[in-house]
Amino acid sequence: MSFKTLFALASAAASLSGAFTALTRRVTCPDGNVATDAACCSFFALRDDLQNNLFSNECGEEVRGMLRLTFHDSIAFSPTLGGGGADGSILTFADTELTFAANGGNGGVEDFVSVLTPFLQNHNVTPGDLVAFAGALGITNCAGTPQIQFFAGRPDPVAAAPDGLVNQPGDSADIIVARFADAGLTTDDIVSLLASHSIGAADTITGANRGAPFDSTGHVFDSQFFIETRLHSALPGAARLPSDTALARDDRTSCLWQSFITDEDAMRTAFGLAMTKLSLLGHDQSELVDCTELIPVPAPHVPDPFFPGTLTITDVDAACTQTPFPALTQNPAVTTVAHINEF
Repeated sequence: MSFKTLFALASAAASLSGAFTALTRRVTCPDGNVATDAACCSFFALRDDLQNNLFSNECGEEVRGMLRLTFHDSIAFSPTLGGGGADGSILTFADTELTFAANGGNGGVEDFVSVLTPFLQNHNVTPGDLVAFAGALGITNCAGTPQIQFFAGRPDPVAAAPDGLVNQPGDSADIIVARFADAGLTTDDIVSLLASHSIGAADTITGANRGAPFDSTGHVFDSQFFIETRLHSALPGAARLPSDTALARDDRTSCLWQSFITDEDAMRTAFGLAMTKLSLLGHDQSELVDCTELIPVPAPHVPDPFFPGTLTITDVDAACTQTPFPALTQNPAVTTVAHINEF
């Protein structure tokens, strides 16, 4: 099934969901807000608190940090090795999980565990719901992102996740594919989730390159990441992870990677579906409550993929033998990349 078909089905499902919601009896929350289910009531105050006091309604480092934290918490799930998946154990058992190489230091989640924990103390939500909600909410501050489904009702975590379940930037494509497969995620899920790197940056490194984005449009969720990771080398001022370099050229992932370049609707739909799947690892969706109504609809972005500067198809590394790399216009103004925190 093509991603265009998936997008059409997702749109139809959203319409049906909206129609169903209109017919559903709604509840008035203690704070006066109205929700489809009482389980969603706690998230109104949390939403305002996060937007005003953490994200500042901006597509900044805090948004990227929460998205990274969501992944580090959720992917820590294995049917054989253990781990509760998207359960917030990275908050509750921070003393253990932040000692893992993938989480501590350059793993990039220590600071965000610290800044998110007070919200857990101030709001009546579980750690797993807080992490998932903060991740889904934060990216709405970045133009072009899809609205991510949010389900509430995750129980409190019961134990720390085992070490070794979170991939690192230096991992090979084989290691990444195997780890995702063990967690129940496909190679398509890997590529779809990596669309998040379109608003990503090297926030966790020290020195002059701290804050270097992964593409030339790091302030919007678009397909430039999928173009620029296929170039012979990163643009001056940009960062590139070894794992992204490998996956952009691997036979198992390169064709979907390439297809997103000129089909941003498919990219957004696939990312939204994969994020929902990630946020449900370790849980039964039927036991949770759909509170997606609490997640704002992000500002749109009009697709306009391009080759930076004077680069052309001759500057692209070969991959995906099934389809040719798309023909793109040039943007002569983009020859270097500013650190993302300067936008």
